[in-house]
Amino acid sequence: MTIQASRTLRLAALGALALSLAACSAADRLKNVGKAPDLTPIENPAMRNEVQTVSLPMPQPETVSYKPNSLWRSGARGFFKDQRAATVGDILTVQIEITDKAEIDNTTERTRSNSEDAGLDNLFGYAQNLDRLLPDEVSNTDLVGLDSTSRSRGAGTVDREEKVNLTVAAIVTQILPNGNLVIQGKQEVRVNFEVRELLVAGVIRPEDISNQNTIKHTQIAEARISYGGRGQITDVQQPRYGQQVFDILMPF
Repeated sequence: MTIQASRTLRLAALGALALSLAACSAADRLKNVGKAPDLTPIENPAMRNEVQTVSLPMPQPETVSYKPNSLWRSGARGFFKDQRAATVGDILTVQIEITDKAEIDNTTERTRSNSEDAGLDNLFGYAQNLDRLLPDEVSNTDLVGLDSTSRSRGAGTVDREEKVNLTVAAIVTQILPNGNLVIQGKQEVRVNFEVRELLVAGVIRPEDISNQNTIKHTQIAEARISYGGRGQITDVQQPRYGQQVFDILMPF
């Protein structure tokens, strides 16, 4: 087998593999033609693959004593007890109000020029015989000449403005040894054939929770906020698979 034939077979195998992968993805999508994206089932936030947290333990159930002649309802919270989230499984409201604006304009320019000349007046008496070794007439005082020029210029501009106003309920999934709370919330809204997903996670201090059991996103440490979607609109906004692969593999 020639080298050319072997190379052709390798390219054909790679092409067949790429087509098979694309076919698998296309088969999945063909099954959902005319169908709205499914909502994610409700699950334990601590058991999701993208979150590295412990399993979600719940407080131990308390023994309830019934008193027939009492006005106090069994299982109710105290009259003057703090109603803010404090234990695992409690729910609080996260208020997300992001208004960011950034303008960056950078320009970099670099220029370098080098010039080197070298001559050879005497080399054990052989310098005079260079005319016979070289095709053109040479001068011993200007035997070697090197010139180099390097220039690089870069310019970058960023003009970004973002505004997001959202409210999502989060659940306390973990209590850290210092008393801080780990929270996580997820919200999905489906409109026609597009599902909008809102994810929020992070660490908060119990004292930052307001009397209305709410907290601002600026008070969440290690905050992870994601607002995206999946569906027909998201598919159209993304480049095709072939273009994405080409952009990754193309070196220039």
